[in-house]
Amino acid sequence: MSQSSERLLEELHRVVAEAETLLRATADQAGEGTSELRSRVQATLDGARRSLTEVQHAAVDKARAAGRATDQYVHEKPWHAIGLAAGVGLLVGMLISRR
Repeated sequence: MSQSSERLLEELHRVVAEAETLLRATADQAGEGTSELRSRVQATLDGARRSLTEVQHAAVDKARAAGRATDQYVHEKPWHAIGLAAGVGLLVGMLISRR
């Protein structure tokens, strides 16, 4: 999972947590439609939490699959992997030396 995706998930988790805190803080307030609104917001937050968990699990599964595929490729073609790593290292070295 990319770093920006991780940050987005963390922010969404924080938003859900803050919204739940707000709901708890306003639990004693009564008024016309307040309890109905509170229950709808709670249902939305529960759905958002489930969706976030599913997205997080899917991202972890994809990362594991990518790791397994990379491991398998390196074991099947070690010289290709060494050549690729050397090429990337050479390219990074050339870019760094330009500055």
